[in-house]
Amino acid sequence: MAGVVIIGGGYGGLACAVRLGKLGHDVTLVEASGTLGGALDSVSRDGYTWEAGPQSLLVPAVVRDLFRKSGRPLGSELGLEGDDGLVPLDVIREHRFVDTSVLRLPSGSRRGQIEAFDELGAGLGASWDAYVSDFDEVWDLLRRHYFEEPWQRDSLPTDVARLLGSRDVLHKHLRRVFRDDRLATVAGHTFVADGHDLRNVPVWAGVVSYLEQLFGAWTLPGGLHRLRDLLVARLETRGVRVLLDTPVSDVVVRNGKAVAVRTAHGQEIDADAVVCAVDARRLPALAPYVARTMPAMPPVVTHLGLNGDVPDLGHEVVVHGDPLIIIRPGGQAPEGRTAWTLIGRGKLAEDMLLVLARAGIDVRQRVETRVDRSPVDLVSAWGSSPYGVRWQGRGTVKQRLGPTTPVAGVYAAGANATPGAGLAYVGLGAALVATEIGPA
Repeated sequence: MAGVVIIGGGYGGLACAVRLGKLGHDVTLVEASGTLGGALDSVSRDGYTWEAGPQSLLVPAVVRDLFRKSGRPLGSELGLEGDDGLVPLDVIREHRFVDTSVLRLPSGSRRGQIEAFDELGAGLGASWDAYVSDFDEVWDLLRRHYFEEPWQRDSLPTDVARLLGSRDVLHKHLRRVFRDDRLATVAGHTFVADGHDLRNVPVWAGVVSYLEQLFGAWTLPGGLHRLRDLLVARLETRGVRVLLDTPVSDVVVRNGKAVAVRTAHGQEIDADAVVCAVDARRLPALAPYVARTMPAMPPVVTHLGLNGDVPDLGHEVVVHGDPLIIIRPGGQAPEGRTAWTLIGRGKLAEDMLLVLARAGIDVRQRVETRVDRSPVDLVSAWGSSPYGVRWQGRGTVKQRLGPTTPVAGVYAAGANATPGAGLAYVGLGAALVATEIGPA
């Protein structure tokens, strides 16, 4: 048996590799760069360490399930008896609006969110709760027939097909259900932050607000990049063969079925099944099937090392406007210093520090170290965008690949094969691939 070859060593590729290894497959993981993890990485300079990618995750059961289904539970790997290692956040993020009002959005608490919106304005809590509650049935439907079991594009249950095929978009829906623009801003934030235009995002994708309220946001002590280290160690436990610095040029297809992976060095690695955990546009055998999709590009990122007194901010602060700037304090810093990461979207015609200064958060004189990373820098470092496929209306659902593809023996995982960026969606996608391939 030739085994399974996985293209791409980001979170999606790692999750597929350890699951399939546990199922008894002979797995080879092929990564173009010299390191594994993709965006699930960290950046270090001058004694500071920042998260390169996500700092929190939703639906923690996805990560717990990944570790249980591939070996020891996460808590055991971290040496925490009776504890899964994930730490809940009290507040998902703080929203600072253009009118200077502020909302601190509680994590995993319906009552807490209602009270927080009521503090923003009388009656706003009920309005927000009504919006979020409408996704209860949506989540149940998608969970059973889309997120947690492999789906067939052309033979969906009637109610799922109706939901995914709806022409209603989030931009119009939010303007219709909210009289206060601030609530619409909060509901649409994650999509704007991920590089999407709300006029092209289907309403059902707004279920993310329901997930934030139901499950809350979670992190790991020391940063989510630790998941990469744990999964890399599990590759060895599961006997996965890893080939670094090995770009893949294409999937070899004979008689309509994938039989191998061809590297840029001309080597062919035989395969019974191939998992594409990178942007399928990079592989000629798959590119025609995703020709109508576009990547959601990364933002502008600036990592800051700050010296001295700086504002005491929570896990994440969003300064709304154009440009939109997200502040993520955290990471590791020398004693007496602070690590921040700034994420910018929109009209960034000037330095983000100047924009923040005008918003009342002035740390320009505290900057000791900074690392600037443009969208091009990030795509170059990661090989593609970890923000996945850009929403271009309802058709985007069927234009993406995953967990299966039109090429027999080829499966798709990673951010480009899910309805959104984030560890929860990518982790669910990896589980679907493992289900489709099944035990060895």
